[in-house]
Amino acid sequence: MERYYNGWDELFKEEFAKPYFKNLKAFLVERYAQTEVYPPKKLMLNAFDNTAYDDVNVVILGQDPYYNPGQAMGMSFSVPQGVMVPMSLVNIFKEINDDLGYPSSIKGGDLTPWARQGVLLLNTALTVERGKPNSHQGKGWEIFTDRVIGYLNERERGMVFMLWGRNAYAKKQLITNPQHLVLTAAHPSPLSAYNGFFGCGHFSKANAFLEKQNRSIKW
Repeated sequence: MERYYNGWDELFKEEFAKPYFKNLKAFLVERYAQTEVYPPKKLMLNAFDNTAYDDVNVVILGQDPYYNPGQAMGMSFSVPQGVMVPMSLVNIFKEINDDLGYPSSIKGGDLTPWARQGVLLLNTALTVERGKPNSHQGKGWEIFTDRVIGYLNERERGMVFMLWGRNAYAKKQLITNPQHLVLTAAHPSPLSAYNGFFGCGHFSKANAFLEKQNRSIKW
């Protein structure tokens, strides 16, 4: 974790030196040595590898990584090419089609093309143990990702925050800059998608916001 990235350097250097992050790092070293933790170590900060700070146009906030083998790749909702697309992502693609009137440009479940257009695919916790959802909550990741959101909030250029589900909605209070567009809806999981995710229109709203700044995302 001592490498730095894409304009995130100042934030990472500051956070990595703090006691909470040193404790988190010690916890992760132990857990990776003792059990299966996802994503692989080299992909832990993959969202930042693929989306530079200055390039962020949209933040999509998830909860924690997929907890089944081969799925997590360090970007919220994304899975490697060739892996079966999880239902939450199927529902995201359905909403894109219904909202925009055409299917997503993504083939499979790898959302790297979005990330490289400035969509930061961020989870509130960046690691998880096999078969144990939320197993790394409360270990320090939430402090770190809160700081990421706060760091983005300070940026002058407006961006879109898509907060889906209760955990993501709780981050709304961190986004105080009126230049940003904050969109909230139910989580796209099969358990809640029909309670307010479907029909939210977030993708067309994001496009309209970004077009005013001469930017766009090919969803």
